[in-house]
Amino acid sequence: MSDERSPNPSSERADRNPWLVDTHELGRRPGASRTVQRDIPVTEPLGVPEVVTVPAGGAIAVDLLLESVVEGVLVTGSASASTTGQCSRCLDPITGEVSIDVTELFAYPESTTDETTEEDEVSRVVDDRIDLEPVVRDALVLALPLVPLCSDDCPGLCAGCGVKWADLEPGHGHETIDPRWAALVERLQDTEDVSDAPSDRAGEGTDDSDR
Repeated sequence: MSDERSPNPSSERADRNPWLVDTHELGRRPGASRTVQRDIPVTEPLGVPEVVTVPAGGAIAVDLLLESVVEGVLVTGSASASTTGQCSRCLDPITGEVSIDVTELFAYPESTTDETTEEDEVSRVVDDRIDLEPVVRDALVLALPLVPLCSDDCPGLCAGCGVKWADLEPGHGHETIDPRWAALVERLQDTEDVSDAPSDRAGEGTDDSDR
């Protein structure tokens, strides 16, 4: 078993794609293996913008075992990355981490798997190299939460004023009127305003005996 550690792939040759792994030394010898540990830079955000993403500028940490089997190279291990986004209830910014388990067979050229499987149904070894990017990136995106939350019990925002419930006083609420009754309530209010107004003719009705 051999070991490859690349904690800073940006320091490697500029023409090397950090997602590509050379399998030449495995030599198609069933049982031969090697490990691959890399921090692969994220150049474009992965996920749903303004919801949750693996942001550009971060890195995806992969810790994988490559094993030569009869039909190809079996890749197993894990990958993880930091995430940023906003809570789906209160809209506060949040950070987290997403991690996945990886199990993928990369078929050797002219193997039975290669010749009997559709092109988009199995990964393949090309020029003694395997491309980890589609497998890892797709799995990470699928593992991102559909509804990210700052906490499982986040109460969210008040529908009436848009303020976070966590910041409001107990008993906070807003009086609502069924729109079907709104016009009637307005008319009744207008009637009350008229009845409460002082009469301009107050005092005009004097008794005849006072004349």
